Amino acid sequence: MTVQAYILIQTDVGKAAEVAREVGEIAGVTLAEDVTGPYDVIVRAEARNVDELGKLVVSKVQNLEGITRTLTCPVVHI
Repeated sequence: MTVQAYILIQTDVGKAAEVAREVGEIAGVTLAEDVTGPYDVIVRAEARNVDELGKLVVSKVQNLEGITRTLTCPVVHI
């Protein structure tokens, strides 16, 4: 079973579309959309476990130019 999460991303002004396109190319990202509101990009991602998800966010997503903040929301099945 994989771990899934939504990653909410804030970007520099005018960078949302570029960030969404770049994030969408990262292995483990299943969806990346630029949106309006308090966050500029919403990403759906999956990984084998929580550690791999953390590595995906910290070493790949957060290293992209134009990203100012991320919030990772793991999916739970109640």
